[in-house]
Amino acid sequence: MSKSSSKSHFLVFPYPAQGHMLPLLDLTHEFHTRGVSITMLVTPKNLPKLNTLLAKHPSINTLILPFPNHPLIRAGIENVQDLTPAYFLPMMHAMSELYNPLLEWFKTHICPPTAIISDFLLGWTQGLAVELGIPRVVFSPSGTMTWSIVSTLWRDLPDIGNGDDQNVVFEFGNVPNSPSFPWWQLSQIYPQSEFLRKGMLANLVSWGMVFNSFDELEAVYLDHMRKHFGVERVLAVGPTRLIKGDDEAERGGSNSVAAGDITAWLNGCPDHLVVYVCFGSQAVLSNKQMEKLASGLELSGIRFIWCVKDPTMGYKKSEYGAIPAGFENRTNGKGQVIRGWAPQVLVSSHRAIGSLLTHCGWNSVLESLIAGVPMLAWPMWTDQYMNATLLVDHMGVAVRVCEGDEAIPNADELAWELAKSVSENNITRRAHAVELSKAALATAQKGGNSFKSLDILIEDLDHELVARKCRGMIDQ
Repeated sequence: MSKSSSKSHFLVFPYPAQGHMLPLLDLTHEFHTRGVSITMLVTPKNLPKLNTLLAKHPSINTLILPFPNHPLIRAGIENVQDLTPAYFLPMMHAMSELYNPLLEWFKTHICPPTAIISDFLLGWTQGLAVELGIPRVVFSPSGTMTWSIVSTLWRDLPDIGNGDDQNVVFEFGNVPNSPSFPWWQLSQIYPQSEFLRKGMLANLVSWGMVFNSFDELEAVYLDHMRKHFGVERVLAVGPTRLIKGDDEAERGGSNSVAAGDITAWLNGCPDHLVVYVCFGSQAVLSNKQMEKLASGLELSGIRFIWCVKDPTMGYKKSEYGAIPAGFENRTNGKGQVIRGWAPQVLVSSHRAIGSLLTHCGWNSVLESLIAGVPMLAWPMWTDQYMNATLLVDHMGVAVRVCEGDEAIPNADELAWELAKSVSENNITRRAHAVELSKAALATAQKGGNSFKSLDILIEDLDHELVARKCRGMIDQ
């Protein structure tokens, strides 16, 4: 599709969390380069996150709506990165209060967007799209296997009793590979919330759904979403980072350590012998977890880079994120500790990285697979348990080392797994990761499945626009 061929105008509405915004911004870049007019909707404090995109594409419009009058705003919070998971549902409620301001903007705008592309946590935008008479496309930064499970929960409403038995196992026999999970792993994605239920079910009746995934990784789950839930248009358009080709050193934010210094240290390490330890942009380890992880790293004798996140709102600073005294001195030369944000794409793609100890957030999963790096899985909440099951049990590119945001790992066992992950004992998982890396690189190139799916999405929305004009639903 040529740059000037599309007639569509998309309102792109990301959910304000790093793991949700980055892949949708990547996709927006690709929409724009393929000729789609774009208006980005953000609240004031999230506007700086668009700086890189707007610098490359100054013709992209921005719609800045004030954050709703909600208790979160009185705390100065407009981004999930500043919160513990307990605040996620209040944030969703707060964002839904943008319905009327957004509806008013549409009705008074001279040339309003012809379609809405919004995050799956903004399910209420489906009702807005229906009222406006335009298509809404759901964007999921999470994997399709997770969506198959979540959609089953919300559609079928299984009886959970009083929820006292946290270890009762739920089996998903209609989902490919018949995954099963204890209730304590599902409770965070299936809270008793009518608001969330309506949003999730609204997603299933949207005009279409696009996933930051690729066919070679999740084809059976993409097909399941089409057939089992009757969603006509289900497309994998990822990994979106590959399609965009972002600056690896700057992606996601400023770094606490110069990217050049990290690269120089890694350049002095042998191939595949460094473990990268990173738990994403939200997870903060308790001091006890920090102690056991540090002990495991030290006992293993491996080379490592450990990214440590500072406590945010909801965490007691005295109880979280403390690096054990003397650890950095004792591991000097063997490891690097990075406080705050790290250039994860740059690190994970370096030849010296042999494995990633991860919380199994979907962005981290994709970045590791793109780099052909096997993983040590420590899922902590929500979709991360599903992602770990996909990686460990179905794709063979990871091994579980711990589970749960409050779990305390055994330092000796962790040390053993860390050492094994950069040894010849990990050769099979590395080979599987390399195979998926090749598939990910190919699918994002011209002629690849994800590349073609983007063309299909834009063309179908263009056809929808023409059809609506013919029916007299919008001005010519």
